[in-house]
Amino acid sequence: MKSAWKDLKKYTATFKRNWLAYFLLLLSLDLFNQIVVIPLFRYFITYILQASAIPFVSYQNLITIITIHTLMFGVLIVELIVLLIIIYLQFAFLLLAVRAINDSNFHLKSIFSETFQSLRKIRVGSLLLLMIYFLLVVPFADIIFRTPLLAKIQVPQFILDYMTRTPLLLTLLISFYVIIIFLGIRLIYTLPIMIFKQEKTFLAMKKSWNLTKKGSWIPIIGRLIILAITTGVVVAAFYTLIYVLQLGCDLLPGKYFSLTMAIINLSLIQIFSEIILVYSTLVSLFILLAALKLEKDSIANRSTKKRHFSKTIITFTSLAALIIVAGSVTTNIFYLIGVNSTRPLVISHRGVDNKNGVQNTIQALRKTAKEKPDFVEIDLHETKDKQFVVLHDENLKKLTGVNKAPKELTLKQITKLTAKEDGHQSKIVGFDKYLTEAQKLKQKLLIEIKTTPNDTKTMLARFNRKYGKIILKNKYQVQSLDYKVIEGLHQINPKLFVLYIQPYNFTYPQSVADGYSMEYSTLNSDFIWQAHLQNHPVYAWTINDAALMKKMMYEQVDGLITDRVGLAKKTIKKFQQDYSYANRILNYVIVVHKPHSFEV
Repeated sequence: MKSAWKDLKKYTATFKRNWLAYFLLLLSLDLFNQIVVIPLFRYFITYILQASAIPFVSYQNLITIITIHTLMFGVLIVELIVLLIIIYLQFAFLLLAVRAINDSNFHLKSIFSETFQSLRKIRVGSLLLLMIYFLLVVPFADIIFRTPLLAKIQVPQFILDYMTRTPLLLTLLISFYVIIIFLGIRLIYTLPIMIFKQEKTFLAMKKSWNLTKKGSWIPIIGRLIILAITTGVVVAAFYTLIYVLQLGCDLLPGKYFSLTMAIINLSLIQIFSEIILVYSTLVSLFILLAALKLEKDSIANRSTKKRHFSKTIITFTSLAALIIVAGSVTTNIFYLIGVNSTRPLVISHRGVDNKNGVQNTIQALRKTAKEKPDFVEIDLHETKDKQFVVLHDENLKKLTGVNKAPKELTLKQITKLTAKEDGHQSKIVGFDKYLTEAQKLKQKLLIEIKTTPNDTKTMLARFNRKYGKIILKNKYQVQSLDYKVIEGLHQINPKLFVLYIQPYNFTYPQSVADGYSMEYSTLNSDFIWQAHLQNHPVYAWTINDAALMKKMMYEQVDGLITDRVGLAKKTIKKFQQDYSYANRILNYVIVVHKPHSFEV
């Protein structure tokens, strides 16, 4: 423990000697990613998909893309390879620049030269190994430093939720993460070895494996934990101080004074957070790289002479930083005065509220309608006799115990079955009966059309012929995970408001849909902003936590699809009516701005 604290002090001293250089380095990389790389790749892939008349990429059309749009698929593969190379180059540049700063030998031209020279050790055959490496180290390296590029590699939350439904699936999920983290730790030195010692990918992996054998990685983890605890305490203390200060300012007379102080205090939180994140990132790197023993001593024991950067570099980066600060201050003003706290729609997921009944049933609808959600979201399946039943799953076994698909039974047969869930039981219901009850209750519906390979070709035409006028009259909305439904209904009845459901996001919004419904864990403000430019709303699913609801409101989501209608309405009301600037700052700290390692 004493040794760990001693090393932490040593690394902190190293950071202090060159803190401005480190800050400029990481800020430059972050700006390059956020302003150039990520938008460029997003626009490129969106353009490629548009040019090939492919609105989306998912498991639904992957085979079609490979077989029919082979050239476009090849372009996507090339783009993936280019992305891997860029990620590698950024890590190489970061590590080489850190070493150069510590050696007081920072020359941008020579670092660029060394960075591109390190590419020589990457062969076409090693690209697959490199991709596997990046996937393995993400869970562990994320503790040390993040990149917005690697941050896109994540498992959507709805898949994780599914994997926790049964003890067996949960065990498999935990085992998977344990294995991934273990491999990530054992291979964590691969890139540094490739960059500093000019080793090829496979040999670098092998050396990293040997360096971390027999528990030699345990002291490193211990030092990282101490670093995390220390920075966490410092950040919490600073946040508390700012919060208490703003509480005092809110009590003083004069609205403009408290608002001005709130803007200053929120900006101080953001600036302080970035400094702490730069510090934790660099010290984490020192801890890892010290174990490599790159030369005679560790990276933290090099020359103490300060390196003076060129005025051009300092001026450019400082100007960029000022632009970011100005943008942040503007955003803070909007946030604090409530311009961006527009009330989102509250949408009951599958027609329930806090487990008040069986999903997609009339009994649950009646109870939920009393909470007055803006919409009740339901699911439709086609039956054997070409009718529509209100049901989510593609098999009736989970709710009724009957191992049959909706397409295997007539509507009359299905509606005789009793569904059981959360201590409730109700009859499965046809859409006609559910629709009548919704109209009686004056409850708007968000209707999701589920599809299977066994659906009839005329399903959408029959759906529109039977329900199109009712949907338009009552201002209901329709959505689907199947893009063919979006295209089909758009052609059949352009007046219908149809949303496209996306389980994940890696392109800009572009489709014939009137809006989007997206799984919240991959949804970001960039996608929402792009959709809003096209006057298309974005709904987030499934939001059952008050903190997430607040975060989505800050991101300006247009609708919350939730299993907890009452909680959503209370959270929205409190969020909008809380005029205390101190509490808005607290909301920002707890909900919006979750500290993480500096993004590079």
